[in-house]
Formats: sequence, C-alpha cells, structure tokens
Amino acid sequence: MKSITEDEIEQYQLQLLQTLGYAYSNGYDIQPEGKQQERESFGDVILIDRLTRSISRINPTIPPDARQQAIREIFNIASPDLLNNNEIFHRYLTEGITVEYQKDGDTRGEQVWLIDWKNLENNEFLAVNQFTVIEDNHNRRPDLVLFINGLPLVIVELKNAADEKANLNAAYNQLQTYKREIPSLFTYNALLVISDGLLARAGSLTAGFNRFSTWKTPTGNITSGTAKLNDTNELEILTNGLLNRHTLLDLIRHFTVFEKSKSEAPDTGIISITTVKKVAAYHQYYAVNKAVESIVTAASSDGKGGVLWHTQGSGKSLSMVFLAGKLVVNPQLKNPTIVMLTDRNDLDDQLFDTFAGCQQLLRQAPQQADHRDRVRELLTVNSGGIVFTTVQKFAPADGETLYPQISDRANIIVLADEAHRSQYGFKATQVNVLDESGNVIGKRTKYGFAKYIRDALPQACFVGFTGTPVERADINTPAIFGDYIDIYDIAQAVRDGATVPIYYESRLVQVDLDETGRQLLDELDEDLSFEDLTTTQTAKANQTSVEAIIGSTKRINQIAADIITHFETRQQVNKGKAMIVTISRQVAVNLYDAIVKIRPDWHSDDLTTGKIKVIITATASDEGNLVAHHSNKSQRQYLAKRLKDPENSLELVIVCDMWLTGFDAPCLHTMYIDKPLKSHNLMQAIARINRVFCEKQGGLIVDYLGLAHELKQALAFYSQSGGQGALTLDRDVAVGLLLAKLEVVEQIMSGFSYGHYFQAPTGEKLNILVGAANYAAAPAIKERFLAEVTALSKVHSLAVPHPDAIAASELISFFQAIQASLRKLEGGNEGLSNREIETAIRQVVDQALVSATVTNIFDEAGFKTPDLSIVSDEFVAELLGMEHKNLAVELLQKLLKDEVKHRSRTNIVQSRKLAEMLDDALRRYRNQVISVIDVLEELLELAKDTNAANARGEELKLEPYELAFYDALSQNHSAQEIMGVDKLRELAIVLVERIRKNASIDWNLKESVRARMKVAVKRLLRQYGYPPDMEALATELVLEQAKVLTEYEVSNY
Repeated sequence: MKSITEDEIEQYQLQLLQTLGYAYSNGYDIQPEGKQQERESFGDVILIDRLTRSISRINPTIPPDARQQAIREIFNIASPDLLNNNEIFHRYLTEGITVEYQKDGDTRGEQVWLIDWKNLENNEFLAVNQFTVIEDNHNRRPDLVLFINGLPLVIVELKNAADEKANLNAAYNQLQTYKREIPSLFTYNALLVISDGLLARAGSLTAGFNRFSTWKTPTGNITSGTAKLNDTNELEILTNGLLNRHTLLDLIRHFTVFEKSKSEAPDTGIISITTVKKVAAYHQYYAVNKAVESIVTAASSDGKGGVLWHTQGSGKSLSMVFLAGKLVVNPQLKNPTIVMLTDRNDLDDQLFDTFAGCQQLLRQAPQQADHRDRVRELLTVNSGGIVFTTVQKFAPADGETLYPQISDRANIIVLADEAHRSQYGFKATQVNVLDESGNVIGKRTKYGFAKYIRDALPQACFVGFTGTPVERADINTPAIFGDYIDIYDIAQAVRDGATVPIYYESRLVQVDLDETGRQLLDELDEDLSFEDLTTTQTAKANQTSVEAIIGSTKRINQIAADIITHFETRQQVNKGKAMIVTISRQVAVNLYDAIVKIRPDWHSDDLTTGKIKVIITATASDEGNLVAHHSNKSQRQYLAKRLKDPENSLELVIVCDMWLTGFDAPCLHTMYIDKPLKSHNLMQAIARINRVFCEKQGGLIVDYLGLAHELKQALAFYSQSGGQGALTLDRDVAVGLLLAKLEVVEQIMSGFSYGHYFQAPTGEKLNILVGAANYAAAPAIKERFLAEVTALSKVHSLAVPHPDAIAASELISFFQAIQASLRKLEGGNEGLSNREIETAIRQVVDQALVSATVTNIFDEAGFKTPDLSIVSDEFVAELLGMEHKNLAVELLQKLLKDEVKHRSRTNIVQSRKLAEMLDDALRRYRNQVISVIDVLEELLELAKDTNAANARGEELKLEPYELAFYDALSQNHSAQEIMGVDKLRELAIVLVERIRKNASIDWNLKESVRARMKVAVKRLLRQYGYPPDMEALATELVLEQAKVLTEYEVSNY
C-alpha cells in the first residue's frame, strides 16, 4: 500500500480551505518573477497590492493619502522584540490605525480598518503553499500561509503521518526555527498550526509545545460532538472548526490576549513585566459565545445569565477575561458595566491582576474597590467600567438594615467566581449583637449576600463561574444565576491535555483524637465557611482545640522529617515544586522551623534566596516566630514569581489559606495536606497541582490528616451533578501497575542476559548496553519494547517514592538506557523529549527513608492500598446507584485500554473476555468482596492468561486470526465435546482461508455482501458437524470476527 506523503496532506488541507471560501495561489506563482507575481522580493511577507485594495475597499471614505499613511505604519513595525512587534500589529488589526487628514479646513482623526469585522464577505481570504521567505541569508519555506487582506495571519506547518520522526514535535520545532530565522513573517502572525495529517494543534506565537491544543466540535456541542467526530482526523476538524472564516476572525478579535504580569525585585525595587500571548482553547471559545447569547437574552428578561462549570486548571480566569472583553463591545448591551465578584481578597487580587494584564482586549483599565463606599462610588455611573469587589463589601454599613439600591440599569453584568451557597443566599437569620465585652445585648436580622447584591443592583444580569459543580441541594445558586450554560469537566480536561490527573497517597500520622476532637475536626472547615460572627467565633474556638493536637511538637517533627524524605526522593524523578497546606499560620511557621532544623541550608532570610518559604497573612498582634514570615502584597507577588519559575531555587512553600484558590503555578507537582478540607474547598485546593507542565504526568496529593472520606463525598456530589472523571487516582494502584509493566518489559528482554550489568565496571556496562540494544532492535521486539518502556517510565514517575518503585529504579534506568540507544540509532531525536533523555540517563538507586511513626493508615487496617472512591467515564451512571464508591477505575482502565483495543483488532473473544473479567473484578471490589490489591493480582493473572493465549496458538499451530476463529467456535462447550480440538482447528483454518479469499471493501457498505458471507458460514458449520443448538450464536460471532479479519486484509492490501 502506498504511504501518504506530506504533499498529499498539504493538498488535502488546501481542498478543505477552498471549500471554506479561501482562494488559492501557489507560492511559486506569486514569488518574484513568478507567472502571477505579487512580491517584489523574497523578503516581502505582505502581499502589498492585496492589502492596498482591501484597505481602499473597507475604508472608502478615508482619503488615499491617509490610507497610505496607515500602510506605512504597518511596515514601520520594526523593533528588535518580535513579541512587542506582534502586539503592536495586533492592536492595529483589532482596533484600527488612527490617521489624521484635512477636510474642509479641519483636522480629522479616524480609524483605518485592516479587516472588515462587520461584513465577512468584504475581506479576502487566500491560502498559499510553499511560500519562500529569505531573511538574513536564511531561506525558509513554510508549508501553508493563510492571508487575510494580504496579511500573513496564519502559518501552518505540516508533517507526514507515515513518517515516525515527522511528528507534531518536529512541526513545532520547525516553527521555532522559522521564528528565529525569518521573524518578519511572524510580526503579523495571529495563529500557528501544526499537524501530521492525523493530529493537529493550534497555538499562539509564544506558546510552548504543551500549550498547542486540539480543536473540537465545530457545532459547539462538546459532549455529543466528540462522539460524532471520533472517526474524523484532527486536521479536518481543526480546519473546518477553527480556520473557517467566521471563527478565525472571531478568535483573532475577541479571543486573543497579550497577558502581562509584573513583579518587583525586593532588593532593587525594579519592576519587570512579562508578556505572554494567549489564544482561547476550543472549550473557552464555545462556552464564552454561548454565555454571550445567554446574557443578552437574560438582560432583557429575568437576569439569570447561567453558570459556566469549567474544571480548575482549564483556564477559567482567562475565559472570564474573554467573556468580559466580548460583552463590553456588544452593541445590544449598550456599553455595559461589568462587576467581577469573588468571596476572598486574595482571589480578588489574583483575578484583578489577570484582568489588569489584558487591558488591550478589555479596551479599558479595570477598577478594584478596596472598601464598601468605593463599591457604591464605582457603580454609580451611567455606563461602562469593569469593577472588582468581594461579596462581603455588599454587606450593609453600620446602622443599615438593608443594602441601598445603587443602580437599576439592566446592562450591569455581574460575573461571580465560585458561585456557591456559602457565599450566596436569600434567607434571613437572627444573629446576636454583642457589646465590647462580648456580651449579648440584642438581636438583629441578617440576610445572605444574594439579597444584598440584588437590593443594590435589582435589574442586573448574573452569571456564575465555577471550577466545581453546584450541589443539587443548593437552591440559591440556580435561583440567582440560572442553569448551566456549559460544562467542561475533569474527564474532558484530562482527555484534551488541558490538565493532568491528580494522584492520592495517604500518609496519616498517628494522632490520638478522641470522639470530641474528631467531631471538632469534621465541623471546623464547614464552620469557617460562614460569615456569621457567632459561627466564626465558635469555629475559632474549635480550631484552637484541634490545633493543640494537630500542631503538637512531636507530630510536627514527624511530618517535617517525612516531607523532607518524600520530597527529596520524588525530586529525583519528578523535578518540580511542592506546596504544604497547614491548619493555621502558627502551625505553618512551626513546621517551617522543624524542616529547616533538619535542612538548615534550605533557609534564607533573603526574599530572593532560600528553598522554602512561608506564605501567610500578617497582623499587628503577631509575635514570636510569626513575625519573621511577614510579607506584603508585592513581596508575595515576587515569591509567587519565584515559585512559578521552574529554574528558581524556591521549591517548597507552606501556606494556610493563601494560594489555595486561583493560584496557577504549572511546575507544582505535589501538595502535602495537613488541614481539614472538604467539598469545594478541597476540590479547589487539590487543583493547584493539575496544571500542564513539560512532561509532568500528574500531580500528587499527600494526605497527613485523613481526607479519603472527604474526597469520597466530594466525588459523590461531583458525579451526581453530571461531572465525569476522577478527582484523584490512587497512587498505590499505580505502584501495582508499575510492577506489572516492569514484568512485561522483563519478559520482552528475557532472551538476553543482562543480570551482570548492575555490578559491571563502566566499560563493560557499555558493551552490555550495545548487546542489549542490538537484541531489542530485532523487528519482532523493537516497537513493543519502545512502547512498553515509555509506558513504564510514565508509571514510574508517578509511583516514586514508594519503596517498590525505588527498588525497581535501577532496572528501569537500564531499560531506559536501551530505549535511548535505539532512539539514537534511528537518527535524530525529534521524537525524544528532553524529559525522556534526562530520565534515561538518571539512575535512581537510593532507598526511600520513611519515618517509622509515619504510616499508611490502611496498612494499619490490614490493607496495602487506600479504600478511596473514584470514578471513570464509563461508570458515572453506575456510581449513582452504588453503596460503596471506592475503586480507582480510571487508572486501571487507562492502562488496560490499549491491550483491550489491540485484542479487539485480532480476537473478539479474547478482548471481550478481558473486558468482562475486568468488569467482574471491579464490580466485586465495589461490593467490598475484594480489596484493591486483590484486583491488581487478578489483573496480573489476567495478563498472564493473555500471554498464555498466545502460547496456546503456537501449540495448536494456529496463526492469530485462525486462533481467533477457533476461540469463537469453541465458546460452545458442546462443540468442543462433539467435534474435538482437531476438527474445530480445521474448521477455523478453512474459515480464515474462505474469508481472506472473499475479503472486500464492500463489507461495511453493502448488506448483500454480509448476507452472502452469512450463508457461507452457516454451510461450513453444518458441513463440519457444528452442533445445531448453538449454530445461530456461533454464526453471529464468526461474522463479527470475519468483519475484523476483512478490515485487516483490506487495509493491508
């Protein structure tokens, strides 16, 4: 079969683009001295004649000289900073170029538009292939350049899907080379696309490879759209869904930001500003456009704009920016006022900083209200403005019973972050009024903040954003915001690569909590979520009691020692950073002291140095060791910058309340929790470590307090709300699967003797490695070995520092070294990531040291793995009816999926048996008949059975497809007894021979072909004396198997 070439993929996309309304020109035709020349030199990246005609067409009332002035501005963008140039051009593109000219004796200033945003058909879309650019003696030729009105806005780099090395990474690296060598082309770039014909990703000028994302569902229906498009290649989906003319213009104008973040160096006071260009992912684009429609409708009716549920880490804050940016220019809303509402000052600051860094899209500077009067002042306007405030600032002032009305305008849009019942409510309650001594002197009526906000802004439209679902018992959130506008849950985010999965490890420290203490612990977090003064005071009293136990010196010292051991071991295979969450500021500081006592070199009084820092709020009454850790807002911003920088020496931070919501540091890979958390607070906290970063396979939650029950409850309401995917995955399950994967690789290499490698001197090790690489390079072994070692490495990085994972590290590093050698032998290393190279040469041989007094609580109960409830896509519905929801299904399914899929392409009976046995084992565990370790043992046995099935084929002298038909026929036990092995074997061989002879591409297209095959199968079964009682069932099974064989034969014809 002839393989697909890169040129064919290029022509395929050009056909798609022309269908979408793009014109087409060959780069050779329009180059200098080409037969349809449009460029004076190869350095010209703008098609000047097309640009001039377009500007004249779009701006007919602007004088020609003024239009030429605008064109000169475009060509005069020439600073040494490519990103700065690109930002200037983007502003020209989206806001127009201001020109001045004389008319009737007056000087006029007007905008020259480069794109007609109102009339799509008034723009010129052109696709050009093989567009050669020569700059500074560099001759480069991008595969496709898409021009709008003569401007090169999209660059597409294609690779060959049939070439293993010509993958997406290679396409991305090619674009980086172009950026360095022909930067003038990228000055005008709006979007970059990479594809190998099957896979396709889009990203911005500054996006790293991991930030290039797939595009899905042109219809905007994420759930059903995904299912419908499973058989469509990603290049076609991206081209039709993203590069269609309407969506592309919408993305450029409303879904592109140059996000700026600033930090102040504490020693010099110098402020540095970092700019990153970001474009919306598909889920953000569709959700925001649906939200705009919902808001426009709600603004003229009941004011319930709806709720957007986008899981933490999937870009929720940026989605809010995109929404605000689109709302402020919506003509139906007539210059609305946007109110950004949060429930905490630090979250308010974080979100405000994000908005402040995107002013170009918002077309104005947002304002932050720092007190109640300022809220009223900022909202007492006739139109416009983006105002940030917390819900607490809507509480009535002293002497006020109700909150006064601020504005009755209908074009006020309230965007509330994390809209849950702890922050919103209408219900009236009676609270005590206390004197200075704390004595009750009366009662007063207090309402939920929902009522106060509604009193202030009675006609406003409310939209809720959340990273966690709204509980069904919560009647307040739907009452204010309405129904869901869009849902993007954990399962979708992980599947799209927008987030990574989170793993869970229990390391409960032995603490003597009596029944009263445990009850206090359970109630503490819930109490603190309320705003009522009396409840808060009670919670503080409870916290003092709990702190006495949790914060005991002995326990703190145990945790400090364990964190050090755990983190140092984890860093050897997972270079990244960690966050420690404590119950109080005092415990945070005490834990810091205990850690630096063991590792004094981690400490530094200097804000710019030190491996560990404490991030806490400060009060004037603080004393003792708390004072040393006081920091102001700018200092915390600097520390945040240090933590977010993967190369910075700051690797550990200890927090209490700060940075648990809205904080984004992708290189965080571990969170140590020693604080009671539940429900939304727990889900928000653990999401700090689900960000995508380099080769990060997942985040790890280490639990010192026993959060398994809270995770189970959080998962229950998450699933009941319609969410799919696991909140956390059991790390101990990954350990068992690591050992299973290791056994697979060992079996592959079993024909080569390498036991003496580990004691051999360096020279001999190299010789053994050469021999091992030669053995693994055999055609029958190579591809499977490479795939299995990659899978082994990923599971290993998640399982460390478990002792079993550490014990296997040296052997794994040997297999990784063989893999690296084979990659080198293939020539080039485009397909090998820096992380894989680094891992391949790293040898981890030290045993993890675990404090004797820090144990896994489930070991104490007689189990080797935690009983933690999680759920997968397939079992969400089942989970609703289960009494016990405690199986790590997602991880098991993920690692077994490839094997089931592989078997289904060859042997239907074997694949179904594998799936059924897996289903049976998981069902029995759900009913607490067996434990996780029992499940893993059964899966290991299942793997052995699968290998034994292959051996059985050799014993019967049947090739894989013949064995598949033998299995299909022998499902009937009476057939085995009556016909015997030899006759069944002969029938299977004949069936394969007949089906191969009649294999046709019409199998899936024509019912008549299948009908003829069915008749032939029945005749053969009767001819060989197949028992009639099971003939009908056997016929259907054989036909299913025949379909699989036919597809294989046709595809390899």
